[in-house]
Amino acid sequence: MGKIQSTTLLSCMLMLLLLLGEETQAIGAQISASQPQHQDNQALYGATQGSLHPQECAPRCTARCSATAYKKPCMFFCQKCCAKCLCVPAGTYGNKQTCPCYNNWKTKRGGPKCP
Repeated sequence: MGKIQSTTLLSCMLMLLLLLGEETQAIGAQISASQPQHQDNQALYGATQGSLHPQECAPRCTARCSATAYKKPCMFFCQKCCAKCLCVPAGTYGNKQTCPCYNNWKTKRGGPKCP
């Protein structure tokens, strides 16, 4: 009879440990879901207006102008726009909606000033 009681006790303890493990995982998932996600902020760093420091314009413009055949004018205007807006859209083309200042600055003829 002692053997049956110890087996039952062992089974109960094992079940309790399993339940505690599941509860701990559920609480961990809730905590991680409630914490703010910094990845989104990092992805938009430099692409939203005012998020860059002036010394960060050159590397961002180098990346922005990397695919063009007209590197000098692209770099000139990109750095001019970055100095004013303190942002450079992500990628080599498009995405200007993330930086309204960069998108809305126009030439005298009404074309886009910023590459």
